[in-house]
Amino acid sequence: MTTKTLTTRPHVPPDVGRRPRSSKWIWSWVYAGAFAVAALLVTVTGYLALGVFRGDVNWADLLTEAAWSPANSVYGGLAMIYGTAVVSALALVIAVPIGWAAAVALSEYLPPRLAKALRLCVQLLAAVPSIVYGLIGIMVVRPVIAQIGDVPGGDSLAAAGIVLAVMITPTIVAVSVDALAAVPDRVREAAFSLGLTRREVVRGAVLPLARSGMRAAVLLGLARALGEAIAVFLVVGRADGRMPTSFGELLDSLVHPGQTLTTKLAGPEPVLAGTSGPHFAALCGLGLVLLALVAAVTIWGTRGRNRKAAAARGPQFRGTPRLRLQRDRLVMTLRIGALLLPTALLVGMLALLVARGNSAFNPTFWFTSATGAAGGGVRDQITGTLLLLGATAILALPLGFGAGILIGAHSSERTARLLQTFTVVLGGAPTILLGLAGFVILSTTMGWGRSWLAGAIVLVPVVVPVIALTTSARVRSIPPELTESAMSLGLTRAQFIRSVVIPYTWPATITGLLLGLARAAGETAPLLFTATVFFGAPAIPSGIVEAPVQALPTHIFTLSQDSGDPQAVTQAWGSAMVLVLITAVLLSVAVALRNRFEGERWTT
Repeated sequence: MTTKTLTTRPHVPPDVGRRPRSSKWIWSWVYAGAFAVAALLVTVTGYLALGVFRGDVNWADLLTEAAWSPANSVYGGLAMIYGTAVVSALALVIAVPIGWAAAVALSEYLPPRLAKALRLCVQLLAAVPSIVYGLIGIMVVRPVIAQIGDVPGGDSLAAAGIVLAVMITPTIVAVSVDALAAVPDRVREAAFSLGLTRREVVRGAVLPLARSGMRAAVLLGLARALGEAIAVFLVVGRADGRMPTSFGELLDSLVHPGQTLTTKLAGPEPVLAGTSGPHFAALCGLGLVLLALVAAVTIWGTRGRNRKAAAARGPQFRGTPRLRLQRDRLVMTLRIGALLLPTALLVGMLALLVARGNSAFNPTFWFTSATGAAGGGVRDQITGTLLLLGATAILALPLGFGAGILIGAHSSERTARLLQTFTVVLGGAPTILLGLAGFVILSTTMGWGRSWLAGAIVLVPVVVPVIALTTSARVRSIPPELTESAMSLGLTRAQFIRSVVIPYTWPATITGLLLGLARAAGETAPLLFTATVFFGAPAIPSGIVEAPVQALPTHIFTLSQDSGDPQAVTQAWGSAMVLVLITAVLLSVAVALRNRFEGERWTT
């Protein structure tokens, strides 16, 4: 009889190197982003509040009086509040249905290859500078309003609303597409397996899950509409004190000149009012009113919904199968038609830019310096623009990303809603206020003068809210089972954020960064006060203090003021074409990188 000797496996020590790495640095990064958002908002609000205390503001007259007459010490802002509300409402009424329908068509109806190409077109529309939209509004929208309303010139609230609708539609489409793309494919497959049509799948299964991100898209669009100054400034007419008293006058006021809060703050009065006194205090009070309006709209837009009731209701079935198919075809036609509108707009805008700005296709225009008032090329302006955008991206990306992750992944529902409100209010702050605050704090108090870094810093509040909101919307779309699986593996909260949340949200964050930089690339007002000069600055600054640059947006704005000089107008359109082409190249490269990230495994 033989006995077998039992062998035991040698003890193998655990591979400590393969265990999840400590991620304590995550919290420092995340809270720094949220602190930056709060600090930027406090800075803007504090500047306005300090201005209010430097004079005597009659808040009752400011909110209820329509007349505005500094010569008579009458400061009523009711007509400007009315103009802001009307212009924003018109923009949303036009842009929201078109933007949402186009986003659904891109995500749910078109083949992926065609959808990616059209998605790039939409992002290119978002990159068109505000001053270009204003010029197009002067050439196209105002003549139409003048003919329809029999108003000389066509300056009107309706013209401003249409221009704003065109401006915010790409933002709504781009962010909504990201929200729809985050819905897992298994949701669609399960709905199709029940015999639902595509319309019913989209309505009953996809849209409920993407609703949060699509609502954030509308808020981003509204924030841009409320904070836009230059484009509205060129087409609204800037007429003080016009306030309707009846419904007929309300309709008639749409086709007549008006005034908004942003156009009043972007006009010459903030400079003429000085830094103290009742006039300056009243203007700062208008800035606070504008921020309060943005906050109120944001709270309303992010208020709680009865999600359980919406989920229990589920998709609705009505009519016969034949009618269901007919409805499906009709809705598909309408949604694809809505997608054709932004595409046609892009084609028409590019045709106008090519016709007016054909000087941009001459290589000499790109690589020579400007000479005189309206001669030469834009080499130095291109260099200054790229420097400002690069510095802004470096400063804004980590702050916005960290704030977005905190809003979406770590804070309670109430805290998340509060942080989201702060973020959207910051995004809606008029950029002219950012420029004035930067001028007082950075250029004057800190002694920087005109500085490229000061320009990048005042552009950070423009980009950070876009990154934060798109990131937080993507975080909230993470499937619950993915979170449960990660936590069941023993990951700490910080490790979960590092290994799952950050890779999952990175593609949407790139989209937010692109949209934010696209808006920053067209900003003019902040740079006029802090960073740029029309001529005389070197291409590459040698320091920070008293180191201005030349930039394309302010170059275009300055040239467009001299509409009587054909050479200046030609130079302005050529510079606009250069800015659009540069942004198109950057967007193409970034979209290619984002598509690559989306195709890779997104957990580490």
